[in-house]
Order: sequence, then C-alpha cells, then structure tokens
Amino acid sequence: LDLPPRAANALHFAAGFAPPRPSLAPDAPELSAVRDAARAIITVAAPAPALVVDRRWTLIEANAAAAALMAGAAALLSPPVNVLRLTLHPEGLAPMIVNYRDWRAHVAARLTRDAGISGDDELLTLRDELLSYPVPHHARPGGARPAPGAVALPLSLKTPLGTLNLFSATTMFGAASEVTASELMIESFWPATDSDRALLAALAAS
Repeated sequence: LDLPPRAANALHFAAGFAPPRPSLAPDAPELSAVRDAARAIITVAAPAPALVVDRRWTLIEANAAAAALMAGAAALLSPPVNVLRLTLHPEGLAPMIVNYRDWRAHVAARLTRDAGISGDDELLTLRDELLSYPVPHHARPGGARPAPGAVALPLSLKTPLGTLNLFSATTMFGAASEVTASELMIESFWPATDSDRALLAALAAS
C-alpha cells in the first residue's frame, strides 16, 4: 500500500500483529546521529533560514537565521512551537508576508496532501485553523500560483532592507527505517534571485 512507517505500524497493530518499524522518542540516544546530521544541515545552510520539524510541524531546532526571523513572534514561541501556526498567525510572521494568500494556500494544500498520505487528521485540524486566520490588510491578491517564469512559489517577506523572496526546500532521511527519523523534515529557504541573495547576506550582516 506504500504507507508511511507510522501508518504501516498502525495497520499492523490493528490487525493484531507487532508493528514492523521501531518508533523512538525524538531525544532517544539511538537517534543522536540523525539529530547531528539535521543540525549540520541547517547550520551549513546559513545565511539561509533553516529548521527541523516533526510530522506535525512542531519545531525541533532552528539555525540562527530562522531564529532571527521568528524572534518577532515572541507570543508564539512557548514550546511546543508549531512552525506553520507561527508563520501565518496574526501575531506571528503574517505582518511580514507580502504574498500571504499565496503562501497560505500553498501550506493548506500541502497539509491536505500530507493528511491524505498519513491518515493524520490533526494535520487537517491544523489546516482549518490556519485558514481561519484573518488575511493581513497588506496582503496582495493571489492563489498559490507562481508568477510567470518563476520556477517555484516564493515566500515574500517584507524586511527593513526591502522585499526578500525565498523558495523552500524539504530534506528528509529517505533511507530511515525508524518511524521518528523517517518523519523528520528539514525546511530551508533559499534566495530566489541574485538580488535576493545579496539582500539575504545584507540582512545577515546587519
């Protein structure tokens, strides 16, 4: 059925069989190499913002660039921090997001797809919560479609030095045989153009 490891475990358990995949806590000693690898990836991504999240987008670790972006959302930084909630909430990064409608539609579509694959209804609950947030007054019209000629939908952020356009990349441990490791996601955000690269470097130096 090509089920993800957690769903496959649940199916085996429901049928009265032992789950075929081990499932460990994120801080388990056995996962230290995975944690080290994830930390190394987000560290070398700098000055691009990068963070590690679990299957429900709970923040596990962030590099300095991502932490600086999130610093303005102090009200939402009490653990556990949900990265998508922090991004789209009115008290989070929403006031910075120029293409809020586009980005929220993209996030909602991803949560819908992931819920369909994993069978995790909590992702749908999170999606519905995000869609209930008011759209910031500055948000431009949109519908999660990249601009003509664009290779990816950017996250466009209003910064003191100008608008910064970043496209996202998701890294996962494709050969993971343990449930928690298979669900870890490393989300990194990269400059969309040379001018965005220069702006990102300037922001990092300021």
